[in-house]
Amino acid sequence: MFVFMVVYLVGSILAGDFYKVPLTVAFLAASAYAVCITPKLKLKERISIFSRGAGDENLMLMVWIFVLAGAFAKSAGAMGAIDATVNLTLRLLPDGMLLPGLFLAACFISLSIGTSVGTVVALTPVAVGIAEQTGSSLPLIVALVVGGAFFGDNLSFISDTTIVATQTQECRMNDKFKANIYLAAPAALIVLVLYIVLGMGVKAPADVPLLEWYKVIPYLAVLALAIMGMNVLVVLLIGIILAGVIGMACGSFDLMAWMGAMGEGVMGMSELIIVTLLAGGMLALIRHNGGIDYLIRVLTRRINGKRGAKFTIALLVILADLCTANNTIALITVGPVARDIADRYGVDRRMSASLLDTFSCFAQGLIPYGAQLLMASGLAAISPFEIMGYLYYPIALGVISVLGILLRFPRKYA
Repeated sequence: MFVFMVVYLVGSILAGDFYKVPLTVAFLAASAYAVCITPKLKLKERISIFSRGAGDENLMLMVWIFVLAGAFAKSAGAMGAIDATVNLTLRLLPDGMLLPGLFLAACFISLSIGTSVGTVVALTPVAVGIAEQTGSSLPLIVALVVGGAFFGDNLSFISDTTIVATQTQECRMNDKFKANIYLAAPAALIVLVLYIVLGMGVKAPADVPLLEWYKVIPYLAVLALAIMGMNVLVVLLIGIILAGVIGMACGSFDLMAWMGAMGEGVMGMSELIIVTLLAGGMLALIRHNGGIDYLIRVLTRRINGKRGAKFTIALLVILADLCTANNTIALITVGPVARDIADRYGVDRRMSASLLDTFSCFAQGLIPYGAQLLMASGLAAISPFEIMGYLYYPIALGVISVLGILLRFPRKYA
């Protein structure tokens, strides 16, 4: 783990860009080092341990979810679902409620499509246009889009952070959602009230394109079925079929174009899949060599109970995210360690999954070199540091989560 952090972090600092060093290369270097330092075994046996870790049942389920999520996201996007969802939410905005409405739009879109980066890409250009038309603060409006994007990234059933958090903690997605909503909903409500106060007198734009409501159906279906507790693989398959049928029916693409979009979506997940396999193998060797036990012993030396265990899990994922600038990779890296800490100190698996996802989004939402802020600042042609001063939702989420640990809230999972 230390080799991975050094290769990625030092390499990125020297390059002056946190996206210059491929994560696959950093994990490959760390994995090779883990194989080399494993003692008293032949090379073939070391590779066998690594391969068994990479092929772990839970990791492979995660890979299948990534494959289907990528296919769904791209086919729905090619069908026009993103634009339709944006238009739907903007048409619902009443005058004087532009800022809270745009925040809710970002929350709904990110919850539907399961990606904060996709939400930022979809809504930031709209936010820039609104700021120009209304004379509102551009960093403020862009920041509320970024904040809303993290709300959905934290809660969506098709978000890669949700997938990784629940699979590493071995709990159901809808159970993690129920634990998570107790932390995310109060933070969102507090920020919503703030935006209502700040947005008084600002009017919504009048030139919203015509609404193609039927293109929103795949997202609504995926959201509803996932909340009902249906198996996530079945949910994603239904979403893919709906996107394809509606897309071909309305002329957005033909059969070959739909298949091409699905293929592009699957290939778009390739780096994440490779990183997942490398991380699984690397962590298997770390566990074999006693590294996981050592790490838990060091981190939990001063822990006296569940509160300390929860804070340790939160600190682990925050540090990993600061070093990787990618909350999904941070979760993949520390998830197994967090599960062991949770088991040792009696922390509910649903709560540990919620804490992992929540604090990863908190950290990712406040680092200027994260993909979300870099994307938003690039589209808005402003500095990410200008946006950071208005990121109220990630801050509120972090504060509420810390209070939740201190006050043993929610009680049901404490």
